[in-house]
Amino acid sequence: MPLPAIERFVLGCGNFGGIGSAPELFGQGEDEPAAFALMDAAWELGIRWFDTADAYGGGRSETAIGRWIAATGNRPRLTTKTFNPMDTGEDSGLAPDRILRQFSSSLERLGLECVDFYLAHAPDPDTPLAETIATFEELAADGRIGAYGVSNVDAEYLDEAVRLGRPALVQNSYSLLDRDAELGVLTICSEHGVGFQAYSPLAGGWLTGKYRRDAPPPNGSRMTLRPDPYLHLQDERVYGALDALAEVARGHDTSMAGVALAWLAADPRVSQIVVGPRRPDHLDPVREALRIELSAERDKLGKELAL
Repeated sequence: MPLPAIERFVLGCGNFGGIGSAPELFGQGEDEPAAFALMDAAWELGIRWFDTADAYGGGRSETAIGRWIAATGNRPRLTTKTFNPMDTGEDSGLAPDRILRQFSSSLERLGLECVDFYLAHAPDPDTPLAETIATFEELAADGRIGAYGVSNVDAEYLDEAVRLGRPALVQNSYSLLDRDAELGVLTICSEHGVGFQAYSPLAGGWLTGKYRRDAPPPNGSRMTLRPDPYLHLQDERVYGALDALAEVARGHDTSMAGVALAWLAADPRVSQIVVGPRRPDHLDPVREALRIELSAERDKLGKELAL
């Protein structure tokens, strides 16, 4: 029997049929059987919220989720997003006509008539935010989405979004090694009752301990597939901070990843944590995080890893 629903964790499906939204990596990542195994394992664990985007795997992620829903009869809460191109040379952005076109194609791939949350995957400098918000409001009024939100935004953008409309969710990168969300976004979310979801909670695998001094990254890891967002972490200060994290993990007889997730889960400003496992056993740190009590260690750990 599945465990009771876990409210604080979301299954990130960005590696189904690709590695995120990178066209050059479409067709890589998890194939459909592997994606099904991950969704089965997450559901068994109690995770009832799945996150995807139209461009993940060039549509392959949404397609896999839709087929899994049809095959199992399970209906998770679902977030999908739009902004990025669906393939090399295709259009991108948040113009109203494109949002409506992309949303319709997402529903077709998912095999659904509505989704719970629809997000702007990134800011569009070429489209006034007011036009994007108005289009989301139209979809909400029609009952085609439950709510909308934004992703990969700074405090200035989010402040404008809450003045123009009613975003219900923000999804930004946030972890022990990435604190940009603390530069106003978390405060605005708290002040306006906007949920905040932390994605990349393990900083592309850095908080698992897989990347070591003077050793090449493991084959198939983020640092071999999409290293650019994490190159700045190749620094002795980071390795020293990871040593401190490893020491805390040993004290709790758990993994570094489990402690990193527990650090986020203990933050009341964080509504949910989006985890992106590559194999079912990669969900083990979620189990660990649910039982770890960091107490006074949390602040100390946060300071040691604030780079």
